[in-house]
Amino acid sequence: MKYNFTDRVVVVTGAASGIGAATVSLFSQEGSKIGMLDVDEASLKDRQEELGAAGAEVLGVRCDITDEDECQRSMQKIIQHFGGIDVLVNNAGITHRSAFINTETAVYRKVMDVNFFGSLHCTKAAIASIIERKGMIITISSIAGLAPTLGRTGYCASKHALQGFFSTLRTELMNTGVHVMIVCPSFVQTNIQNRALDGDGTITSHPQSRVGKLGTPESVAQAIFRGARRKKNLLVLSPIGKLSHLLYRFVPKRYEHIMVRQLRDELIR
Repeated sequence: MKYNFTDRVVVVTGAASGIGAATVSLFSQEGSKIGMLDVDEASLKDRQEELGAAGAEVLGVRCDITDEDECQRSMQKIIQHFGGIDVLVNNAGITHRSAFINTETAVYRKVMDVNFFGSLHCTKAAIASIIERKGMIITISSIAGLAPTLGRTGYCASKHALQGFFSTLRTELMNTGVHVMIVCPSFVQTNIQNRALDGDGTITSHPQSRVGKLGTPESVAQAIFRGARRKKNLLVLSPIGKLSHLLYRFVPKRYEHIMVRQLRDELIR
């Protein structure tokens, strides 16, 4: 049976822009009640007002997901406001573009804190309510969680960690009625690329190298909604993402040579 999102409480992290903003917009149109978490308070307020004006039932909460206590407090605010949480979308994330040899260890810690531990913190804070309501956890990983991506060692590490964690969590929750879906987009036009870190932790001025057509947040949100309705375990998005997944799975050396050739500019620094 397809999952029905009408009147369900859907909580999205990184909800003020990009994939998060497109996701809350789509789910609100489908009749969901929306909890929005984001560290950007001004953008969060603007997005909440926009959705509210369109008739959505929405609550925005400013939250730094790297702070476990703040995640607990934020989820409790949403639970108290709506009565519980049915769906959690772990979307918030950051990236870097820098070769390992030129990247400070602090950059790896920051990327892991947001991408992996942020998702862990939010899931931990919401899990009891999600189990009680037999809901769903959706985590936005990346094709970088399935195959290497040049110049993004920390980002890949964080996304591989998400794959392992949430795949295993799915098995732990198998008999509770809770479903876990992992989504792996390829290259998408979002603010994460404009805020990518350089090796020293500053915002990089190095242009993004990519392969294939640049996706849109709206197309990713549509795929998330369709996949969630069908309770998919894994969604690999875009033709280049699916090809990369298959190549690395079956002919990894071939994939590595192609990837290095396509993204070689990432090493010219």
